[in-house]
Amino acid sequence: MSVSRLDRIYRSLLLSTFFTKGWGNPENILKLFEFRKEISNRERCVKLVSEDYPITIINQRTWNDCRILEGKFFSPLAIHLPDIVSPEVTEAYFQIIIPKKWKSKTYRPMCIHFAGTGDHYFWRRRNVMAKPLLKSGIAALLLENPFYGLRKPKDQYRSSLHNVSDIFVMGGCLILESLVLLRWCEKMGFGPLGVSGLSMGGHMASLAATNWPKPLVLVPCLSWSTASLVFTEGVMSDAINWDLLQHQYFSDSKFHDTLAKCCTIVDDPFEFCRVQDYSLECLSEMLTNKALTPYEVLNLIKTSGSKCAAYSSKEAAESKKALISSISNSRLMNLIKDQQFAFSKISRYSNMKRRDREAVWFMRGIMDECTHLKNFSVPFDTSLVIAICARSDGYVPREGCSKLEDLWPGSTVRYLDSGHVGAYIWHRQVFRDAIIEAFEKAKTICPPPSSASL
Repeated sequence: MSVSRLDRIYRSLLLSTFFTKGWGNPENILKLFEFRKEISNRERCVKLVSEDYPITIINQRTWNDCRILEGKFFSPLAIHLPDIVSPEVTEAYFQIIIPKKWKSKTYRPMCIHFAGTGDHYFWRRRNVMAKPLLKSGIAALLLENPFYGLRKPKDQYRSSLHNVSDIFVMGGCLILESLVLLRWCEKMGFGPLGVSGLSMGGHMASLAATNWPKPLVLVPCLSWSTASLVFTEGVMSDAINWDLLQHQYFSDSKFHDTLAKCCTIVDDPFEFCRVQDYSLECLSEMLTNKALTPYEVLNLIKTSGSKCAAYSSKEAAESKKALISSISNSRLMNLIKDQQFAFSKISRYSNMKRRDREAVWFMRGIMDECTHLKNFSVPFDTSLVIAICARSDGYVPREGCSKLEDLWPGSTVRYLDSGHVGAYIWHRQVFRDAIIEAFEKAKTICPPPSSASL
C-alpha cells in the first residue's frame, strides 16, 4: 500500500510529540488491562452504568437554525477506577445541536460525534459535521474527549498525551460515557441513535458501539480495527520518543516481566504481508528471535505470503539457536537469489533502531490488548455499520491487521482514493452522506422513539 505524500508532509510540519513521560504507571496499566475485560463484554459493560445516571444541563441557547444545549456529568470510569482517572478528566462535557423543527414527525435521529486527534472543544465538529447534517434532520451530540479542551490537564501541551496509558483511560471513559448519553438520548425521545467520528474519533466510536445492546448506526471514518499500527507503523510513530520508552521498558521489571506477558499481539504481523516487505536483516532476525527454522524461512520465500510460524517461547528460541546460527547472511542471500525474489521494499520494522524494537513490539501488544476490536463484542446489528477508509492512509495503516468486514460480518467498508489528510480536506461530504444513508436504513429497523422531552 502506498502512503500519501501529503500525510508525510503534514505530519513533518507538526511539532507535537506523544507520550513524553513514557508508558505510565505499570500498576495502573495492569488495572486497565483487567478492566478492559469488563468493558469489552457487552453483557457485563451495560451493568457498569445505572439506567438513571445523572446528567446536568448547564446552558441552553437558540441560534437561527437550531437549539444548543450544553451539559455535563461525572465520568463512570472515575467511579470504577478512581485512582487512575485524573481530576481534570473526571467531569464529562457535551454539546447538543437540535433543529428548531424536525423534518420527520416520527423520528428524531441523534448522532454522537467523537473527537479526532487535536479536536479540542466543539467548534470543529459542530461546523464540519453537525450543522451540515442538521439540514438532513439529524441532530448531533458532541462529547469532549478526556485530556482535550475542558478536560485537558494544565501541564499538558495541546494534544500531546503524557503517557501511553492515557489513551486507554480516554477509551475507557468514552465507552462508559457513551452508554450514559445513549440511554439519556433514548429517554429524551431521540431515535434512531448513532455514533461516528473521524480518525481517532472513528475508532472511539467503534469501541463505544460494541457495548450498546440495541441496533445502533456506526460510521467510523479513517480508522481501522486496531490503534496499534497507528503508533508503530503510521507517520505518527515518528512523533514518539522510542529511546525513552525502551529505557523505561527495561528499567522496570513490571513492564517486561509482568505486563508483556499479559498482552498479546492479536494479528500475526507476518500473516497479512508478503515476504518482499522484509529485508535481509529482518529475515535474519526472524531466524534468531522468532525461532523460525531455515526451512520455515525458505517456505515463506517460496509461498510469498504464507503465514509464518507462531511466536514461540524464549526457551524454544534458544533450543534452535545452534541450527539458526549455522546459516550466515551470505548463505541466506544465496538462497533468496536462488528463489529469484527481489527484496525491493524495506519495512519500517527492519529500519527501526535495534535497541528500540522491544518497545515497538510491546507498544503493539498493549495497543492491541486495549484497542483491537477483536477483543470487544461485535456490534448488535452490523448492517448499520458503514466504514469509510482511505487507500493511501499514512496515519492509519491497514496492512498486517484484521479487516473490519472479517471481524464484523455484514458491515460495509468503502475506500477513498486518498490519504488521511486529503480525505479530511476533500471528502467530508462522503462521511456525511454515509451517516445519512445509515440513519435512513436504521429507520427501517428501529422502532419510532417515545415522545420527545427536549
